[in-house]
Amino acid sequence: MTDKIRIAIDGPSGAGKSTIAKNVARILRMDYIDTGAMYRAIGYKMLKNNISIDNLETLRHMLGDTEIDFSDGNIILDGEVINERIRTPEISKIASDTSAISEVREKLVALQRNMAQRKSVVMDGRDIGTNVLKDAEFKFYVTASTAERARRRWLELTEKGEAIDLKQVEADIIQRDHNDSTRKLNPLRKAEDAVELDTTGLTIEEVTQRILEVIKWQS
Repeated sequence: MTDKIRIAIDGPSGAGKSTIAKNVARILRMDYIDTGAMYRAIGYKMLKNNISIDNLETLRHMLGDTEIDFSDGNIILDGEVINERIRTPEISKIASDTSAISEVREKLVALQRNMAQRKSVVMDGRDIGTNVLKDAEFKFYVTASTAERARRRWLELTEKGEAIDLKQVEADIIQRDHNDSTRKLNPLRKAEDAVELDTTGLTIEEVTQRILEVIKWQS
């Protein structure tokens, strides 16, 4: 491999991107950048400060006073670890809505590109290979059936003690898929040069191994 490698992993909600990306980063001893968590962090801060997506002036001011970083697997917003606070259906909905706001995307994409310029990274999200890191050395599009993604998300939430209906989880995922794939600004889609991996019926370890095999074969 070269001294600096950028690995882009895109795909819809619930496809297992984050867990897979973390595994790949750990095995290759690279930094993992969870871009979805960055949008969730913005959504969390907006909710915390009662800022509406319609109030662009206040939102711009908030963005100018916002710092997001990653350290030891934690996401840090303005110096505070917020890992579990941003993993709720409410924050997920806000993150999807705010990701369509150009000012928010410009702020976070600039942060993401800066990270990738400084070091080797594994970065996952909705538009990494198509927009954030168009020249990434390796690109993957990780997906799964809607039913499988809903089941995984439902299990994750119930294990945290949340009482939520599986059908509602699936409905939320379908709506988010629609929002992500139809937004005007950098919609969710597979990059032409990305390797597509359907994770339905596969374990995290199996998908991780397939990605490592592609990287090794091309290196």
